[in-house]
Amino acid sequence: MWRLYLCLLVALAEPFLNSKKTYEYKYEGLVRVGRELPDLVESALKLRCTFKIIGESPQTFVLQISNVDVEDFNGLPRKSVFSPSQKLTKRLSAEFSQPVVFEFSKGQISDIRTAPGVSNTVVNIVRGILGFLQVTVKTTQSIYELVELGIHGVCQSSYTVEEDNNAKELKVTQMVDITNCQQPAALYRGMALAPEDKLSKQRGESVVSTVKHTYTVKSTADGGLITKAFAQERQYFSPFNVKGGNSRMLALYLLKVSDTTDKIVTGQVQSRGNLMYRTEKDLNPIPVVMINLNEPVPKILDLVKRLAQANIYQVDSSSSTEVLNLIQLLRVATRENLDQLWKQVSGNDEHRRWFLDLVVEVTDERILKFLETRFKAGDITANEAGQALVVAFNHLSAVPVSVALEFLSIPFSKSQPLLWNTVVLAYGSLVYRYCVYTDPCPVTVVQPLLDMATSGLSKNLEEGMVLALKALGNAAHPSSIKTLLKFLPGYTSGAEKLPTRVQSAAVLAFRLLASRDPHNVQDIVLNLFVQRTLPAEIRMLACMVLLETKPSIALISVISEVLLEETDLQVASFSYSLLKGIAKSCTPDNQHLSTACNIAMKILTPKLGHLSYRYSKNMHFDWFHDDFLFGTSADIYMLKNESLIPTKVMLKGKIHFIGRILQFLELGVHADGIKELFAGKIPQLKKDLGITDFATIMKILSDWQNLPKDRPLLTAYARIFGQEAFLMDVSGDSIQSIIKSFSASAGKESMVWQKIQDVQKGTSWHWTKPHLVYEARFIQPTCLGLPVEISKYYSIVNAVTMKAKAEINPPPKEHLGELLSSDISLHTDGFAGVTKDHFVFHGINTDLFQCGVELKSKIISALPWAFDLKINIKEHKYEMNLTPSKTVTELFSVNSDVFAVLRNIEDPSLFKITPMMPETADSQQGLPLDSEVKFRQCADAKIYGTAVCIEAEAKRAHYLHEYPLYYFLGRTRFSYQLEPAKGAKPIEKIQIQVTAGRKHSPGVSEMMNLTHRVFKLRINVREFYATPEPVVTVKALGLSPPAKLLGYEGVAFNLPTAQRDNIEIIVSEVGEEANWKICANVNVDKSHSSAKAHLRWGAECQTYDVSMRVSTACQPESKPSIHTKINWGALPSVFIMIEYVPGISYIMGFYQKYEKNQERQAAVTVVASSPETFDMRVKIPERTIYKKAIPSPIDLVGFEAVNFTMSI
Repeated sequence: MWRLYLCLLVALAEPFLNSKKTYEYKYEGLVRVGRELPDLVESALKLRCTFKIIGESPQTFVLQISNVDVEDFNGLPRKSVFSPSQKLTKRLSAEFSQPVVFEFSKGQISDIRTAPGVSNTVVNIVRGILGFLQVTVKTTQSIYELVELGIHGVCQSSYTVEEDNNAKELKVTQMVDITNCQQPAALYRGMALAPEDKLSKQRGESVVSTVKHTYTVKSTADGGLITKAFAQERQYFSPFNVKGGNSRMLALYLLKVSDTTDKIVTGQVQSRGNLMYRTEKDLNPIPVVMINLNEPVPKILDLVKRLAQANIYQVDSSSSTEVLNLIQLLRVATRENLDQLWKQVSGNDEHRRWFLDLVVEVTDERILKFLETRFKAGDITANEAGQALVVAFNHLSAVPVSVALEFLSIPFSKSQPLLWNTVVLAYGSLVYRYCVYTDPCPVTVVQPLLDMATSGLSKNLEEGMVLALKALGNAAHPSSIKTLLKFLPGYTSGAEKLPTRVQSAAVLAFRLLASRDPHNVQDIVLNLFVQRTLPAEIRMLACMVLLETKPSIALISVISEVLLEETDLQVASFSYSLLKGIAKSCTPDNQHLSTACNIAMKILTPKLGHLSYRYSKNMHFDWFHDDFLFGTSADIYMLKNESLIPTKVMLKGKIHFIGRILQFLELGVHADGIKELFAGKIPQLKKDLGITDFATIMKILSDWQNLPKDRPLLTAYARIFGQEAFLMDVSGDSIQSIIKSFSASAGKESMVWQKIQDVQKGTSWHWTKPHLVYEARFIQPTCLGLPVEISKYYSIVNAVTMKAKAEINPPPKEHLGELLSSDISLHTDGFAGVTKDHFVFHGINTDLFQCGVELKSKIISALPWAFDLKINIKEHKYEMNLTPSKTVTELFSVNSDVFAVLRNIEDPSLFKITPMMPETADSQQGLPLDSEVKFRQCADAKIYGTAVCIEAEAKRAHYLHEYPLYYFLGRTRFSYQLEPAKGAKPIEKIQIQVTAGRKHSPGVSEMMNLTHRVFKLRINVREFYATPEPVVTVKALGLSPPAKLLGYEGVAFNLPTAQRDNIEIIVSEVGEEANWKICANVNVDKSHSSAKAHLRWGAECQTYDVSMRVSTACQPESKPSIHTKINWGALPSVFIMIEYVPGISYIMGFYQKYEKNQERQAAVTVVASSPETFDMRVKIPERTIYKKAIPSPIDLVGFEAVNFTMSI
């Protein structure tokens, strides 16, 4: 773990200040950040000064600081020394030289006043100094507890007093509980959408802090006099579970007290509050950034231009970290600066895009005012507006609701449906964030959404109701429950007549409310779940929301009782699978619920455990590691009604980390429109997907003119960090427009036609997307008055560049169908890539200096391309020419390391950043666990002159199981790259040729017939249709003229007869002396319902061989079955996997018994034991493996007896 160590050395006089005396003190503060191991680099900062306290009146005193000295440290303990920081000393001396006035009465400091120009950082350091004067000593009690106001907030202190009668002194020890303050000064930012997981915190903490003050108080005539005072604050931090740790103590001295002779002229002063630490209005600077913030506009312009230029033809990984520099500069720009910058960048597409993507990180009212101006002026596109608004609303650190409300009434917001959806949903998200920090949360902030929902209901506007309900779900305001009930059957008359889509949106609106008002939500959704007259989808969603409230074991028992009597198998299957997934869960948030669900499983499994995947299901996967305090979970929800077409599909992923839960992403599709489109036209669809169903589906889809236009066929949505951010309806008009644009009859009015014309002239396209995905900050004051900060930043820069030019001969003149008889030559080159930067900072962060530890991680993905493509659809010929890599091309890389850092604003370019494991440091003796691993492996394809290489390097200091952080602390590098193959002849280009047979390939109905028979297991034979000539020829060649061709050629034939279908595939190496081949043959006997396959490979196909036989049979009064035999002879060792079968089958729950079975053979028998389950028996040499009643993923109703025999 990383440790923050703070020590104060102070010489104090009596805490009961005499206004006629002058008190002179010596002060020393030390902060050290590191791991306290002698071979690992640390950062430290030391502040020394002397100061006087001079009385002005009985309750008013002046603090005067002098002899300021600042030193910093960046190196190995006991090997490096502190260095003077002269410029920072000068800067602090100037501010400390101004007198500080404070009120002191009855041992309490109540008001601190300074000159207007004194920075907040210096005032907080003063708070740390004055904090030593505020100590409560009770001589009548040896142990006592008090709630006191201090620099950490209003917190509980525990005192211990020991009396030394000989020395006439009291030793007072004060322990401050800063983790449970009534009014904490600590500050969280960026975690509103990542709720705390209290059960996870019970398993371990990622941050542990201790604060201890020690005083020696001597009795004098005036009262108690503090002769010694010492404070030590330690913080242990790990991105994972904190375990263990130790501390070291330092001494402290004091003092001089004299009579006051001269009064100090303080000048004009202003109140800066009491002893409680105060953060900057806009927080402190980004901790991994320290730049001069004066005159930000020209610096912003310069950075925007440089970043845009650097990322046109690549993702410039070296400049990606400058994204944070640009964000920091934008955050100090004024509202007028932003408008000024917009005028200068809006005319350039590249500069405009970079500016809009990053200006949204100005996380206060300025960005809302800036976007409001853009919306009203209409000088940004709807796409730009939607992207900017959703990020700005969700990244605000302060939530000016009144300003955000304006966007709901700006006409531009309603200019496009997708933009309007984004505005409304984003406003709901903003209300949620506002309510996280405001208690109680006023109903006025959510009232516009309540009015929108009520208006949609009164006007019967389905889209309006759905949008408002989803926004209310984002807001999760408790006052919205009454409105939500208007849309739910059983609570409001007539609600049952609302479309199912509206009702389901109302149910899902309770998801976030489940954590804010769990008992009310439980009552509502449980009532919906038990109503058997409601649509199955509504009841299933109600059960899902009910389980998100973390119900008690009593409620789980109620659910179980309902399911035991349930007649709707969709509801039963879905609810059972939800309970089953939670029963197996290991994440802390399901700790108690999992126990209850395990009990329910024992009750429900005998009745519901056999239900197959043709019913509604939830699939849950998760894992969690206590040492790392990290885990992930994923859910797939598939809801169905009577038919096999799902009405709703949802995929959800969560991340569990450091005691919080982040619902990273959720995607969903609501398909009620499509279900209704098909349901009336395909009665069989309610049973299974037969061959007639497939043909009918194709006919309906192809008749696109008759698709319904009055309602969406599909509704797609996306939730990010638990908030719905994207909602789009796909209507019949949209599908019609797309199909029409790409149809062969489309002419010059088609957008596709225009794109083809552009490509013939030569076109290029470039897109970048910088994005600060995640910014989470925890700021906690220390007894020094300096803020210790734990911050996490995750930024991404995406870039795509493409150039293309086509020659079409003859070019189309009237419609797109003419392309089918043209020769098309296309050249394209470009680049697609992404750089991901992840930073974790722990240490002191102020606007003047930074001292801490940084973990930096960079992930780079890059895909350059350049190729020529020739197409002749009429001749069925296709050719691609690629240029092999001439230099090393890195496709993927990961780099991470941990550094000790020092920065200060007076010398921003002279920062100190040293790896915690320095390259030049010798390994510490007695620590044999140090290790470094390097690895490189290449796979050569010399025929194509290319090699694929993997490189890995890792260096760790100590692998100690009790310190999980140590597994990751150190240097890590991994890369995956293309490079020229060593020893290979130079290759000019790689050519891939594909020639298809001239006659038609299998028809759509034939392919569907084959598919149906394979997957429904109703076939008498697997059927293949093709021509007696080559179906397809594929060549992959390496060309290096004048040398002869090298590469591979594959040919596929289909030779059918009245009795038999034959498919032959031959793959051979091209070259004079090459004899390596693969020969495959598939033989289908139609009359006897059997098929055979033979695969041979090696020299002239003679080295290895595999054969397969598939036959079908139906015996009267026998259960449907599949019989498989696998025989093998000469095979490469890598193909012999039989030794893994016992272990894998054991994991999957199969039983085993030892039997002497045939050598080199595996026999598999599958018997349909019921319409929804099957039995399986596997025989391998010396062992038989079996299992009964395995749930089938498909419907086995109508299954005919089928016997498959495979011989390999």
